[in-house]
Amino acid sequence: MELIQQVPALSAYLAADEAIDHGHPLVRETVAELRGDTTDAYAYAAAAYAHVRDTIAHSADSGDTRVTWRASDVLATRNGICHAKSHALAALLRAAGIPTALCYQALAADDGGPGPVHGLIAVRLPGRHRWDRLDARGNKPGVDARFSLDEERLAWPVRQELGEVDYPVLHAAPHPAVLRALRSAEDRPQLWRTLPTAL
Repeated sequence: MELIQQVPALSAYLAADEAIDHGHPLVRETVAELRGDTTDAYAYAAAAYAHVRDTIAHSADSGDTRVTWRASDVLATRNGICHAKSHALAALLRAAGIPTALCYQALAADDGGPGPVHGLIAVRLPGRHRWDRLDARGNKPGVDARFSLDEERLAWPVRQELGEVDYPVLHAAPHPAVLRALRSAEDRPQLWRTLPTAL
């Protein structure tokens, strides 16, 4: 699949916004901690990925009903769904000067019907002339996402026979429909009912 930048300028994928608030002190503090043990952009990106995937619980797995959407809130509460975790990882990477995009998949629900759109990211690391998609959703039985640049190791590769779709667009900011659902939901059960099933 060919990934397509929504915005031609690479600088758009370094910008801060309301959801990817990488100027926030907690984001900056986390970046400094993660940078302490790394030697280059690749090592930092892998450390940031592991931090978000492994130390921030996916609320559907943990049972937490709170809805977070701003990167700094995700880091503060250590809680969020895939979209929130993607915002947090994008903030940590952009704050370190690594262009990061938001990506989406349309996946089937357990009953075979359309499920909520899934969120992940793509990075453009130095010296690589392409984007690499990463999924920091968080692992569990049946899900084994990894930091991998050689081959994608996402939480869920799409199953075309079920009508699942990889959207090729690399978004510089959260998709408006996703962000609207996150911001307006009172709790996670309500969020599941209001997240879009297609973009």
